[in-house]
Amino acid sequence: MNLTLVLWDIDRTLLYTGDIDRRVYSELFEEVVGRPAEHLPARGTGVTMPLAVRELLRVNSVEPMRVEELAHKIIQRMPDQLGSHQRDLVRMGKVMPGAAAALAAVHRKPEFVPTVVTGNLRGSAEIKLRALGLDKHLDLASGGYASDNSHRPSLVRVAQQRAGGNYSCEFTRETTVIIGDSLEDVRTGQEGGARVIAVASGTTPHHELTAAGAHHVIPDLTDASRLVELIEQST
Repeated sequence: MNLTLVLWDIDRTLLYTGDIDRRVYSELFEEVVGRPAEHLPARGTGVTMPLAVRELLRVNSVEPMRVEELAHKIIQRMPDQLGSHQRDLVRMGKVMPGAAAALAAVHRKPEFVPTVVTGNLRGSAEIKLRALGLDKHLDLASGGYASDNSHRPSLVRVAQQRAGGNYSCEFTRETTVIIGDSLEDVRTGQEGGARVIAVASGTTPHHELTAAGAHHVIPDLTDASRLVELIEQST
């Protein structure tokens, strides 16, 4: 059987956690740096957490020679800090429209290997997905995470190699699909080696995702059958 690797983005594609991530950034900045942050990372950009942390330090005027040291401390603590907001994730987090059914539909196809490629650290990704009950249709051991590499396009190859080892199969651009909502997801596919099905459920409108080079753009995940068809067409 020929297999297709399906790489799901998480934030604003499968789920939305509101300001909880920004709260984590704020809390850890104050804890590690010793003063409140005046500026926080932009919403919905798809930038990996390690890059967002370094930018957080720079825009808040941390001494350049201390950025790497402090970034390492913040990044190490992020999953545990997010986990301390477990109740908030369950209470305030939202599953994006159609996401649960779309995950189940993709999982039902034996020729699809569904996992994630995400700007989240692995621990943070697992906490979010489990809090909202979205982990059961994903092979999280085969994913690519910001804890593997802060350069998001590189995470495609990470996932391809992991899944390849787990399924005794070689995954390439022709057999890998990313489903995501941001321009960063489109760039990740183009540079990393995957087809892109963009979902206009985040902060980037349909026309910008199309112009950026997404192979297909859909408004949301509510038509699971159509999504499965597009994955099949893409590969």
